[in-house]
Amino acid sequence: MVIMIENINYTRIEKAIQYLVENFKQQPTLDELAQYIGISPFHFQRIFTEWAGVSPKKFLEHLTIEALKQELQDTSNLIEAAEKVGLSAQSRVYDLFVKIEAVTPQEYKSKGAGIRFEYGFSATPFGECFIVSTSRGVCEIQFSDCDRNSLINEIKHEWANAQFFQNDGMAKEIAEKIFSPYAENKSLTLWLKGTPFQIKVWKALLEIPFGSVTSYSQVATNIGDTQSTFAVRRAIANNPVGYVIPCHRVIRNTGIIGDYHWKKERKATIIGWEKAIKNKTINNI
Repeated sequence: MVIMIENINYTRIEKAIQYLVENFKQQPTLDELAQYIGISPFHFQRIFTEWAGVSPKKFLEHLTIEALKQELQDTSNLIEAAEKVGLSAQSRVYDLFVKIEAVTPQEYKSKGAGIRFEYGFSATPFGECFIVSTSRGVCEIQFSDCDRNSLINEIKHEWANAQFFQNDGMAKEIAEKIFSPYAENKSLTLWLKGTPFQIKVWKALLEIPFGSVTSYSQVATNIGDTQSTFAVRRAIANNPVGYVIPCHRVIRNTGIIGDYHWKKERKATIIGWEKAIKNKTINNI
C-alpha cells in the first residue's frame, strides 16, 4: 500500500531531502535534520521511514551526483538499463501501462464542445495533485502547489466550451493506481494535446524504466534525432501529465538532477523514492 501523505508531512520530507542533498559532504545527523525542519528526531525518523521505506541516509545514497552520473555512464540505452537492474517481467510490479491518444485538430478547435471533463484533487506521496480526465483519457496531472482555483480556472479557460464537474473520488482512484507500486489494473489512457514532436518525446519518456534515470541527449538519441536535444528539453518542460509521463527521470549529463516544472526539490524526492522501491523489490526477489 502506498503512503498517501499529508501535505504538511510531505513538505517536511521535501525540505529534509533538499537539505541532505545540499549538505551531503557534511553528513548531517538525524538530530540536525530534525532540528532543521522543526520536529523531534523520533517523529522525523518515523514519518520518513514510513514514506520511503528506508532511512534518510540510505535514501540519500540514490541522489548523489556521483551515483547518478555513474548510472548515466553505465547505461548506453534504456533497454540495457532495464536488464542491468534486473527488471524481469516478474519484478516489474510497479509498471504502469500507459497509452497515449492525441487530441485531434477538430477537438482542439472546438475547445472541448460536447466533452465532459471531470477534475479533482488527491493526496499522493509527493503532496496534493490535481487530475483532469475525460472519457477519452486523463489529460492533466499537476502537483497543486499553487492555489486550487488557479488550476481549475486554467483548464476551464483552455477548454472553454466543455462541461466541467468536480469529482475528487475520480482523482483519488487514479492517484492510487498511479502511485501504488502494487495496485491492480495498472493501465491508463492519456488524452494529450501536443505537437507530433512533443507526443513523440512523451512516448519516449514512457520507456524509461521505473527507478532509472537518463539524459536529455539520450532521449534525443532514442527518438532518432541526436541534434534535437534543446527541442527535447522544451517538450519535456511542457509535459502536461506529471509523474505518469516520467520527465522527472531525465537529468543532466553531469549527474545534476536539474529543474522540474513542479520544483526541483520534488524531482529529487521522486527519483529517490522510486530508487528505494526498486531496490527493495529486487532484493526481495
